[in-house]
Amino acid sequence: MARVIRMLLAVALVLCWVTAAAQTGTQYLDAYIVQVKPEKRAEFDALSKRMADANRRNGGDQWLAMETMYGEANSVAFISTRNSYGDIDSAMTKFMGAASKAFGAGTEKLMNDFSSCLVSSRGEIRVRRWDLSWNAPKDAAEYAKLLGQSRYLRTNVIYVRPGRAQDFEAMVKELKAAREKNSPGEVGLVSQAVAGQKGGVFYITTLKPNMEAFDNVPTMQKIMGDEGFAKYMKTASDVVESNYTMINRFLPELSSAPPEVLAAGGEFWNPKPVVAEKKKGKPASKGEPGQ
Repeated sequence: MARVIRMLLAVALVLCWVTAAAQTGTQYLDAYIVQVKPEKRAEFDALSKRMADANRRNGGDQWLAMETMYGEANSVAFISTRNSYGDIDSAMTKFMGAASKAFGAGTEKLMNDFSSCLVSSRGEIRVRRWDLSWNAPKDAAEYAKLLGQSRYLRTNVIYVRPGRAQDFEAMVKELKAAREKNSPGEVGLVSQAVAGQKGGVFYITTLKPNMEAFDNVPTMQKIMGDEGFAKYMKTASDVVESNYTMINRFLPELSSAPPEVLAAGGEFWNPKPVVAEKKKGKPASKGEPGQ
């Protein structure tokens, strides 16, 4: 159970919000990714909503939740921003404090019920690569606006061949330069796995307010030119082992979002409080009060 609690503190694949450090500082994404049993999805959602609501109301941990729409079905991720490894411990303390306040002695059962809904789960720590990201928001207000107004995320997960990380980074820096010159309005956030993954894994994520917005993202060939794109693809064939792309959507009711994101996102990021179900008593027999 302790492992589940630690992992649940997280959530991409791939986010940062206004509680994060400045772009020049080290910043981590603490991710917990689960595969939910299809027949248990409704129960999983209900339990996750209760946990998120408890943290929102009781000063607990903060995270954004998302589910995979195109990719592995019934895959849900919870991602939190951490400014240090030590932040993970303090966040777990906040999470447990909020859970204990909300559920009391029922906390352990709730966590066990949550675990029973899962096929599998894994934790991962990623470091934000500001040096590789392009057109990233310049300050906290821009981050809040980006996250608050986003609904969908498209993430390219890239597995780099052993010993070729520096070559990959040089390749991405060329793409960054082309993006910032020829498509300044398109934001690409890059992070790198530093724990919980095998080999060198990078994530490149684009956030949008709707699916249609992905149609307007200029292709790499367009922003790099034919010659530059051909060079990029030749290097990629030598450096990249494999990659795949997934599209996720945010789940506000399963999230415990930072206040600034709540303010920027309007009603979408402000789900209604969870109302505890009242236990139904047995019907009163004839002659009992209430008849």
